[in-house]
Amino acid sequence: MVPLLQALLLLTPGLLGITPGATDCGKPLVSSRIMGGQSAQEGQWPWQVSFRNNGRHFCGGTLISNQWVISAAHCFPSSSSASSITAVLGAYMIDQPDGNQEAIAVQSATNNPSYINEGDSGDISLVQLASPVTFTDYILPVCLPADTVTFPTGLQCWVTGWGNIASDTNLPSPKTLQEVAVPLIDANKCNTLYQTPNSDGTSSISVHSDMICAGFINGGKDSCQGDSGGPLVCSTSGQWFLAGVVSFGDGCGQAYRPGVYTLMPSYTDWIVSYASDASSNMKSATFSGPIISLNNTPPPIISPNTTPPPDNTAPPISLSILHIIWVAVLLHCL
Repeated sequence: MVPLLQALLLLTPGLLGITPGATDCGKPLVSSRIMGGQSAQEGQWPWQVSFRNNGRHFCGGTLISNQWVISAAHCFPSSSSASSITAVLGAYMIDQPDGNQEAIAVQSATNNPSYINEGDSGDISLVQLASPVTFTDYILPVCLPADTVTFPTGLQCWVTGWGNIASDTNLPSPKTLQEVAVPLIDANKCNTLYQTPNSDGTSSISVHSDMICAGFINGGKDSCQGDSGGPLVCSTSGQWFLAGVVSFGDGCGQAYRPGVYTLMPSYTDWIVSYASDASSNMKSATFSGPIISLNNTPPPIISPNTTPPPDNTAPPISLSILHIIWVAVLLHCL
C-alpha cells in the first residue's frame, strides 16, 4: 500500500500543504459594491491588495509577484509617504479581518516618470513589499499582458475594490470586497464620449492612447473613490490578466463618463525593468470574448459564480474537493 500512498500524495501536493499552481499567475483556487456592483466571494480575486495608512484603506493594488504590487501613481504622491503604508493581501471584509489575510509593510513605491498631475499618462506605481509574501489559496499573483496584447472594445472584464458604491456614498460595514462586470472601451471612443455633454455639462478630460476605459455609455456601473490603483482584469483560456489600473474619471457611474484606467501593455516592459521576478508572469494572450453591449441593457452578465463558458470566465473551483476525493480513495485502499 505504501507505493500507492506515495503516488497519490505526488498527485495531490495540497495534502502536504503545498498549493498546486501557487506560482501559476491568474488562476484563483477559490471560486465562487463597486458602483452598481455586488459582493465578491472570498478568495475569488486573490491578487487584490488593500493599501492602508494607519489602518485605514485608501487605495487598491494588484499583486504581480511575491514581492511586487501594481497601483496608481496618484496613490503615492511622494516616495517618502510609502514608508508609513501597509499592504494587506488576502483581505475580504475590511471591518472583519480573518486569518486569510497578511499585512506587510511597504518598502518603496516607484511612480512612472510620465505622471505629474491627475489625468496625465503614466498613472502607475510599482510598489515593493518589505518582505516576500507566501502564496496561498487567497493570495496569488495575476498575469501581466505582454506589450503586444490588445483588448477589444466590448470585452467583458471585471473591476474589484472597496471604494464608494456611489459618489459620496461609502461602502457600508463590514466593507466586503466588491466586483462589477463592465465592457472595455478603447481610448479613441472613450475620448469621444468624454467630449459628449451629459447632465453635468461638458468635460475637459482627454483620454490618451496609453489608457483604456470601462463602463457603459449610459453609466450605472463604475469604479469610484477608494478603488484607485485597483485591478481591471480580463480572462482568456482560464487565466486572468491585468488589463488596467483604476486611474480617474468624472464622478462615478455617470452617462458618457466611463472609468479611465492605465493600460497595462503600455507599461509592462517598464514594470519588469524594476521587478524582474514578475517577468515570469508576463504572457502573450488573445482576447476574443465575451463581447457585451456598451449600453447598460446588456445580455445576462457572465457571473464569476456560475458555470464558466470557454473565455473570460470565472475562476475555477478550489482543488480542495479533489483532495477530499483522493483522501477517500486512500482510506478505502488502506
